[in-house]
Amino acid sequence: MRFQNVTVAGAALVKPPRVVSSLEVEARLAPVYDRLRLSAGRLELMTGIRERRFWQPGTRSSTVAAEAGRQVLGDFPPEKVGCLIHASVCRDFLEPATASVVHEALGLPETCAIFDLSNACLGVLNAMAQIATMIDAGQIEAGLAVSGEIAEPLHEATIASLLNNRKPDKRHLKGQFASLTIGSAAAAVLLVRKGLAPGPRLLGGAVGTDTSANHLCKADPGDMTPDGPIMNTDSEGLMHAGIALAARTWGRAKAELDWNDDTPAHIFTHQVGKAHAKLTFETLGLDQTRDFPTVGFMGNTGSAALPGAYALGLEAKRFAPGDITALLGIGSGLSCLILGLEH
Repeated sequence: MRFQNVTVAGAALVKPPRVVSSLEVEARLAPVYDRLRLSAGRLELMTGIRERRFWQPGTRSSTVAAEAGRQVLGDFPPEKVGCLIHASVCRDFLEPATASVVHEALGLPETCAIFDLSNACLGVLNAMAQIATMIDAGQIEAGLAVSGEIAEPLHEATIASLLNNRKPDKRHLKGQFASLTIGSAAAAVLLVRKGLAPGPRLLGGAVGTDTSANHLCKADPGDMTPDGPIMNTDSEGLMHAGIALAARTWGRAKAELDWNDDTPAHIFTHQVGKAHAKLTFETLGLDQTRDFPTVGFMGNTGSAALPGAYALGLEAKRFAPGDITALLGIGSGLSCLILGLEH
């Protein structure tokens, strides 16, 4: 895909107020750890995640997604927003679209199209590509992609499931281990027609899909518990299949954008864990010093992870004119989307 007239006018991350360390999570799981003869510190050692954040009880996806949208809009005229996409894994309800609640909260115009887009952790990048396509087609002048991930129900249900298992084994723990890395966050990205607001130009990118791996990470409605949803993940299988897909997609992105491995000065990836990041950069032949990791203090925040890291990067890093940035997203299913920006 190629985009001609699209600017990324800003990105925002909203951090939840409650910080929960990996040691606190393991303290709650002490009965399981004791029975399996596991030592505390294992969670951070294996993932690099020392803490994650949670919202106050009862927080809704629309509330925090709207706050992220409010922050990224700033002084931008809301009447110019022609499309709003709510792209979280989490949503307020099945019907209507959670985007309708965000639209009302932000006071967006009647002419603004709204819908929810769901594609696991890749949702916001998919939403960005959709909005950019609409801008290039002349359908809208600006669009907003938002995400509000609420990890608490999954986190609590996972801990309850592990504690309630009277005969725990390492296989059971391994299947739910990834759920212990999840954190909450909200993010938003504003895209506009070139010239409407300052920001890097969205160049385009490439897509990759490997649905033979759609069984590696699942939260099935049949596995819903009174405490919340349960997700079963083959973490190792998902990591290797996802990175293999990312490598193939990276090859297509380089060809599409006329890049080489040294072209991006900055790289933002989906935040899963330290082993995943290391293997990704090694497999793709990229310099890991160009990465901007946030997983250590945010956990895996689903669809908010990559845009949230980019938002923090905009605050913390110096982007020189002409700098190229790669956004490398992966979502279970499997899907991969790589987008390029030029500052």
